[in-house]
Amino acid sequence: MFDIGFSELLLIGVVALVVLGPERLPKVARTVGSLLGRLNRYVSQVKQDVERDMQLDELRKTQREMQAQAQQFEIVAEETGQTIHQELSQVEKVAEAMAATDGGLALHESEPIKAEGMASEATPAQAQLELSLEPEPPAAGSKSHDHG
Repeated sequence: MFDIGFSELLLIGVVALVVLGPERLPKVARTVGSLLGRLNRYVSQVKQDVERDMQLDELRKTQREMQAQAQQFEIVAEETGQTIHQELSQVEKVAEAMAATDGGLALHESEPIKAEGMASEATPAQAQLELSLEPEPPAAGSKSHDHG
C-alpha cells in the first residue's frame, strides 16, 4: 500500500507514545488497525465488483454474438427447407409429366420412389443415379441374347 520502511514505523510509534501516552496508545493502535482492515476489505470488495462487472459484460457480449449466430442459422435452415420443397415440387411435376406422356414411369410406379427419396433424404443426383443403376425388366416377347 504505502512505501513505509521499518525506521519510519519506529519513528511514528515513538511519537505516538510520547503524544498519546502509554495508556491510550493500545486503544488507538486497535482502532487504527480496525480502520485499516475495513479499508482493505472495502478496496478488495470494490475490486471484486469491478471484475464481476467486466465478466458480466463479456458474458452479455458473448450471449449477443451467440443469438446473432443462432438467428443466422435459423435463416439458412429456413431457406434450405424452402429450396428442398421447391426442388421436390419440380421433381414431382417432372414425374407427372413423364407419366402423362408415357415417356417414363407410370404414375403408380413413381409414388414408391418419391416416398423412398423423402425417407432417405438422398440428393436428387443420388436418387437419379440409383434409378439408373436398377436393372430394366426385359420387354415382353423379347429374347435375351446370351452368347456364352
